[in-house]
Amino acid sequence: MLEVNSKIAIPDDEFDISFARSSGPGGQNVNKTNSKAVLHWDVTNSPSLPWDVKARFLKSFASRLTTDGLIVIASDESRAQEANVKGCLEKLKAMILAVATPPKIRRPTKPTKSSQRARVENKKARSNTKKTRQKVDY
Repeated sequence: MLEVNSKIAIPDDEFDISFARSSGPGGQNVNKTNSKAVLHWDVTNSPSLPWDVKARFLKSFASRLTTDGLIVIASDESRAQEANVKGCLEKLKAMILAVATPPKIRRPTKPTKSSQRARVENKKARSNTKKTRQKVDY
């Protein structure tokens, strides 16, 4: 089970993990073992992800989804299959955490009267400074 936070937990049976030949570290051993882990997860049909988090996930990571709505994550950073599976799960966890909290709604504000007044006074002072630098025409 992948524990993302206190409210989101995804059971292992939703993940489809396969293994392939790795291009990562391992020397000659790379040519003999399938240590690269490839995780497939059906985001669109996942019951464990709340609908608002799912919508933000699909919007944020639309370019990483297949046409079937699957997210594919690969890891070949280690020589061990188990470490690479953990790497895939950590990548997925980071992606879900990135969209788990809703974005803050921006409420437009007006500048205060004093800040407007100060802005105009600064502009006038700057204007006077530039006027005194001009060439005097006699």
